[in-house]
Amino acid sequence: MKHRRTAPTLMLVALGVALSACGGMSTGSSGSSVAESTTVTVFAASSLKGSFSAIGAAFEADNPGVTVTFNFGPSSGLATQITQGAPADVFASASQKTMDAVSAASLAVSPQVFAVNSLAIATPVQQSVEVLSLADLAKPGVKVAVCQKVVPCGAAAHALFEQNKLSVTPSTEEVDVKAVLTKVQLGEVDAGVVYVTDVKSAQGSVTGIIIPAEYNVTTRYPIAALLTSSGSASATATDFVDYVLSPAGQQVLLSAGFVSP
Repeated sequence: MKHRRTAPTLMLVALGVALSACGGMSTGSSGSSVAESTTVTVFAASSLKGSFSAIGAAFEADNPGVTVTFNFGPSSGLATQITQGAPADVFASASQKTMDAVSAASLAVSPQVFAVNSLAIATPVQQSVEVLSLADLAKPGVKVAVCQKVVPCGAAAHALFEQNKLSVTPSTEEVDVKAVLTKVQLGEVDAGVVYVTDVKSAQGSVTGIIIPAEYNVTTRYPIAALLTSSGSASATATDFVDYVLSPAGQQVLLSAGFVSP
């Protein structure tokens, strides 16, 4: 005797077929479920904007489903934001001092130095006051822009003046190195103390003056995943740090003018 399938039974069979065709909650060949999209938030020094934007794009291409968002700014300000609870997964600083502040709050996971930068002088392409060397910054009437002393590029600039026994009175102290560069590009100052990488990224909109190594100041850039990170972002934050330290990440930094640690 043949049994007739009832309407509810037929509906369940159809639903099962539809779920099978669409994949439903199926797992991959490894048995794990498909990963959800992940956003990683990176707080990074202003001087890293060009190189880290390129690194972020390459990291996303290598990790489908991952989005890297950046908060670029002065390292001291970023460190304060992190210690006050701002949501961040990775911190890349332009100085060890600012990373130490985050480490002291027990928020940084095993910081590692990933790049070294040095100072340079930027002047307008069309100079109204001649500046050709480091010593020229101390001449009367020369308008010099530097970063604020609490910012790594400002601390480095003041160390540069001190070790070379130069009496330089800046005409303006800016919040970060990009602001100093902008002052030079607009012709509002005669010179600005920036990083070598900033002169390179300016692509001819300023004239760069090299400071000989024996007179120059360098700064080391540490990076760390943060304990404020959680869930899938935590593992991805570690992966991002590893990528920055990898040959691929290092090549981007070298192309930008940084030196390997």
